[in-house]
Amino acid sequence: MSLRSALKKSFLLLALTTSPAWAQSAPARFTHFTYDGHAPAGSRAAAGSYVNPILAGYHPDPSIVRVGPDYYLINSSFAHFPGIPVFHSTNLVDWVQIGNAIDRPTQLNMAGRKVSEGVFAPDISYHDGLFYIVNTCVGCGGNFVITARNPAGPWSDPVWLGFDGIDPSIFWDGDKAYIVHNDAPKEAPLYEGHRAIWIQAFDHKALKMTGPRSQIIDGGVDISKKPIWIEGPHMLRRGAFYYLYAAEGGTAENHSEVVFRASAPTGPFQPFAGNPILTQRDLDPARPHPVTSSGHAMMVQTQKGDWWSVFLATRPYSPGLYNIGRETFLLPVSWKDDWPTILDHGKAIPLVARRPDLPVGVKPSLPLLGDFAYVDDFRGRHLSNAWVGLRNPQKPFYRLENGALLLSSAAALGDRNGVPALIARRQQHQNAVVSVNVSFAPRKDGDRAGLVALQNDEAYVFFGVTRLEGKRVVALFTREAGHGETLVASAPLPMGPVRLTFRSQGAHLGFDYAVGGRTRKLGAPMDAALLSTEKAGGFVGTIVGPYTHSQ
Repeated sequence: MSLRSALKKSFLLLALTTSPAWAQSAPARFTHFTYDGHAPAGSRAAAGSYVNPILAGYHPDPSIVRVGPDYYLINSSFAHFPGIPVFHSTNLVDWVQIGNAIDRPTQLNMAGRKVSEGVFAPDISYHDGLFYIVNTCVGCGGNFVITARNPAGPWSDPVWLGFDGIDPSIFWDGDKAYIVHNDAPKEAPLYEGHRAIWIQAFDHKALKMTGPRSQIIDGGVDISKKPIWIEGPHMLRRGAFYYLYAAEGGTAENHSEVVFRASAPTGPFQPFAGNPILTQRDLDPARPHPVTSSGHAMMVQTQKGDWWSVFLATRPYSPGLYNIGRETFLLPVSWKDDWPTILDHGKAIPLVARRPDLPVGVKPSLPLLGDFAYVDDFRGRHLSNAWVGLRNPQKPFYRLENGALLLSSAAALGDRNGVPALIARRQQHQNAVVSVNVSFAPRKDGDRAGLVALQNDEAYVFFGVTRLEGKRVVALFTREAGHGETLVASAPLPMGPVRLTFRSQGAHLGFDYAVGGRTRKLGAPMDAALLSTEKAGGFVGTIVGPYTHSQ
C-alpha cells in the first residue's frame, strides 16, 4: 500500500466521512487559523549551530532510531489523538512530522481516560526491514507492540504483550531481542517511588514474550539512598559491555539520567561512579533562561560514529511554572573509560550548540529556530499531522469545506467519557499569539464556539462566542484544577464573524476580539499559571485550537 493510501486511512479521513448528524446540527465555521511564536533571547542559531529544544512544546519522552542516513523520532502523546507523532530527519536537528503511529480510532480505546493517561513513553526500533514501537497504554490495555514497513504508516493494530509496568523498550542483540521495562520490585516496595527495571526475551517474529523475566535493577543507582522512579530504560551494546541507562528521580526538577553496565544483557549491572550522566537539579534555580527537569534520554550513533542523545527537559517562565510541557532536547555524548556522559556535572543545558557533523537536511516543519509563524486556511483535503484532539473519536465531528473548518457539537469539555469537538495544536512558545475567525449562531444559552487553550479536562480557558441570558456575547471562561468553570468576562456581540486572538506572554494571558475591523480587549491580563503543569497536574502541555459545544 502506498504512503498516500495509508494516510487516507487515518483519523483525518474518518473525520471527513459523511453522517446524517451533519444535517441535524449547525456547525461552527472557523477560517484562517494563525500561530505566531517568538523565541526567547539567546535562542538564535548562527552558522554551524542549532537551537535547543529541537522539538519545541509538548514533545516528551523522545525515542530515536537511525536507519542508514535517516533518523526517526517519536514522542509520548497520552490521551491526545492522533497519537505517537513520528518525525524524520537526516541531521538530528531539523525534523519533519511524517505521520502518527496511532491514527485509527480502532487501534486503542481511550474512552474515559484522563488526558495524562493513555500512551506513555513509546520506543521505536528497526530490525530486518521492519519498524517496531513498544508502548504502554495506561488505563487502556497495558503494554503492546505495533509494527510498520514504513515509519510514516500505516502501523499495525496493537499486539498485547501481557506484562505489567510501563516504559518498555526493545534491545536488539544481533537477531535476538529483549524488552526492558519499569515495574514494581520483586519484593515489597521499601518506600514510595521504589521501582525496578526488568528484562525478558522477545520473540520478534511471533510478537510475544518468551523465557524467564528477570529483575536487573532494584531501585536505582544506590538503594540505600532510596532513589525514586527508575524508568524509561534503554539498552545498547558497545565493545565488550552492555549498557542500561534510565531516568531516575521523577520527571520534575530532580529528574536525571543514570547508567549501568554489564558483560551480559541480563547482568549483573554495575552503576557508573560518575552518575548521573545528565541532570540540572544541582544548578542555581535563579540562573537566566533555566532549563530544568532533564532526563528520559535515548542515545543514537550516527553513520560517522559519533554519539548523540535526545532527552526531555522543560523551560519554566517562573520557578516551577511551565505551560508548554516537556520538550525534546539534543546533546552530544562523550565516552571516557568506556562510560558515556551526556553533560558534565554543574553545566547548564545550552540553548545554542554546535550542530552534528551531518548534512544540513530539509526545512523543519516545527518552530525550532527562533521565531515561527504558521497559517492554516483549511484548504486541503486533510488537516496536517500536527493537529490533535482528545481521546479517539468513534464518530466524525469535523469536516473541511471551501476553506473552512466546520465543527459540529460533541462532548463538553470536562466530560472524560466523551470526545469534545476540539481540533488543536501544541503551544510551542511561551510567547505566542493564536488567532482564528469564527462564525457561529448560538441557539441556546450555553452554546459556544471559539478558541480553547487546554492542559486537561479540568484546566482550560475558553474564549469565544456564546449566548448568555438570551443574548449573543463574546465571553471568557476558565476552569482550574479542583474547581468548576468560571465566567471571567463577557461583552455584547453583534451578528457576523468574529476574529479571536489568544495571547500568551510568559506569565500572562490576554484576549482580543475583532468585529467589523475594530479590535477590543476582553478582560484584564490573566495569570497563566492555571495552565501550568504545576497547577493543572499531569504530563502534557497546553494545546490551543477551535472548539464548539451546544446544549
